[in-house]
Amino acid sequence: MNELDKRLIALDHCKKATWKTIQLILLYDENLLYFPSWNEQKWKFIFPQNTLLNSTALLKEFHSLNIDNLLNIYHSNQISCITFFSDFYPSRLKNIYNPPWVIYAKGNISLLENDRALAIIGSRKPSEYGKEVVASLAPKLIQKNYTIVSGLALGIDGIAHREALKSKGRTIAVLGGGLFHLYPKENIPLALDMMKGNLVLSEANPFLKPLPWMFPARNRIISGLSDGILVIEAMERSGTLITAYHALEQGREVFAVPGNILNPLSMGSNLLIQDGAKLVLSVEDIDNELKNYENKIK
Repeated sequence: MNELDKRLIALDHCKKATWKTIQLILLYDENLLYFPSWNEQKWKFIFPQNTLLNSTALLKEFHSLNIDNLLNIYHSNQISCITFFSDFYPSRLKNIYNPPWVIYAKGNISLLENDRALAIIGSRKPSEYGKEVVASLAPKLIQKNYTIVSGLALGIDGIAHREALKSKGRTIAVLGGGLFHLYPKENIPLALDMMKGNLVLSEANPFLKPLPWMFPARNRIISGLSDGILVIEAMERSGTLITAYHALEQGREVFAVPGNILNPLSMGSNLLIQDGAKLVLSVEDIDNELKNYENKIK
């Protein structure tokens, strides 16, 4: 690992270093060599809305970190730290809005560059219909060589990951919190199983406990790692729809399985179809659309 990667990882661990803060520091110091010695005037020029107190706290934390010690801890736990400048950083994420500066991953990182990836997302409390749809579609997607991406949440996410494993396919889980604080607890065995030959990752450093705001933020990574997303049961106001809107902003294909119009669980997915998402009746509806998409961008 080079020194730029180390400095970026250290900066990523600083509580005062938001995504925007790191972006601005990199804009004026692309190799992260000089910002620790910037004077008060320089900080005020770059961060006119910030206070010198915040800058001082950031630098104090940056200098207090023993990055080599942290990296040794991660290495001993088989955790890969992939920075934005790393050769291993997934190309799909490079051009999304606010790409993560660092990805902390455990498992098979080669999955990040598979040719075909589809996110499967949906309700945390799916109906029997929703469960049956995932159990039907996921194995067929695996047969067509898709990597299944999801968020390790209860419900549709967890079922999608399990179906991928059952079919001996590839699957990636994107967490809200850090790898040392797997959540939800019901899916910890699933996460540990996935780490053996598949992949679990997060933009949160491994020591960070999951907080509510982290989950909407991680949704952009779920869609960003995928060629398209498949929505299976979603309420009108839900994290699933947030992911769908991220996908649209990122230029990804959005697919949705229709549901009972009297069931609130189907309202979100039905609305997506009404707004132009591809209605899915079979795996071929997804595969044909993504093949057309691939041909357009070649």
